[in-house]
Amino acid sequence: MKQEIMHLPNSELELMLIIWEADGPVTRPELEAKLSEPNKWGPTTILKFLSRLVEKGFLSCESAGRRQPNRYTALISEEQYLKEESSSVLGRLCGRSVTSLVANLYQNNTIDDEELDELQEFLNEARGGKKK
Repeated sequence: MKQEIMHLPNSELELMLIIWEADGPVTRPELEAKLSEPNKWGPTTILKFLSRLVEKGFLSCESAGRRQPNRYTALISEEQYLKEESSSVLGRLCGRSVTSLVANLYQNNTIDDEELDELQEFLNEARGGKKK
């Protein structure tokens, strides 16, 4: 049975991005040091977010002893999360149509011609260099 992956709020996702980048167990102080300036949360807030991520099944928590900070390890990979999120966004916003998504992004000036060229190059490579 497929495990359903929950959508993460931006605050929890920011922590997960740091954890995925670390590619191994991390502590609260390590996370705090890597947070971007607008999100310099205090230790209690970070621990609250970490606790939520453990409850949601995104992280495991290993106690390192009384005087050592707990170590957190990702249980869901970044690839798993991105696959689920992209499918969910595509379904909710564009009726599962990639063309509708790209057209909307282009019409609203979210992506430019250079990014469309990059997308075209990616599509050509994905098809083995074949053009339709």
